[in-house]
Parts: sequence; C-alpha cells; structure tokens
Amino acid sequence: MNSLFTEEGYREISDRVNALSEKSARKWGKMTVGQMVWHCLLPLKIAIENKKPKKRGNVIARIFFKKVMYNDRPWRKNLPTAPKLKARETKNFDEEITKLRQLVDATHNLKKRSEWHPHPVFGSFTHEQWGQMQYKHLDHHLKQFGV
Repeated sequence: MNSLFTEEGYREISDRVNALSEKSARKWGKMTVGQMVWHCLLPLKIAIENKKPKKRGNVIARIFFKKVMYNDRPWRKNLPTAPKLKARETKNFDEEITKLRQLVDATHNLKKRSEWHPHPVFGSFTHEQWGQMQYKHLDHHLKQFGV
C-alpha cells in the first residue's frame, strides 16, 4: 500500500494535487473541486495536530470501517461523508489548494514521528497506517477529479 510517508507516495500525490485546477471536473459525487480540496484538508489536520481525543471514538466505525481506511482496496465511489467533513458553501479553489499543498508537505514531514494519539473516530493506528490512510483518502478524491 502506498503511503504519504514514502518519497514515492508523497511525490505522486504532490504531482496530482498540482495537476488540479479550478476547471477540474468531477467524475462522481456532488462536491465542486474547491469543496473537495477543502474536504481533503481536514484529515491531514487531524494527523498533524495529533491531539488526544476527548472521547473514545465511534465503535461502529472502528469495527466496520477502520481496516478499509488503510488496506489496498480502493474506496467505492459515492461513499457517505461525515456531516462535519461536508463543505456546505462554495470554497475558493486558489486559497484551498495552497493550504492543501502546505498540509501535504507537512504531513509527509511526519514520516519520522514515533508517537500518535488515536484518531478521534477510528481509534489507534500504527505509524504506517496513518501514512497509508492519508494517501488513500487523497488518492480517492484526486481520482474523483480525474488526476
């Protein structure tokens, strides 16, 4: 499985992010490209901030979805999005893509972090799983917009 912590995975994702434009058309779903870029910022922020969750997370999510977050199988199209991660208003593509580039770089630079707090929804992940999960989420949405 590719990872945002490897040079190869990082370069691939960076190149694909750089290939996005305001004119990139979605192949499925409802988000605009600006909303998708904004949406992709949120999981990266969770990894970077590495905050200890206030509560234990979602038991159902851990049981049914946790392994899907980092395994080799692609996510299916039109998966439901958690309400907190849905962009409800128009997003400025240029502003959001600048932030995404910065957060992809910052997340890649966590490749040597040794201690991770549990994910607020899915619970504990290994270092390797954090990198794989970030890669897989970005890969899914970049495919959604044809890059």
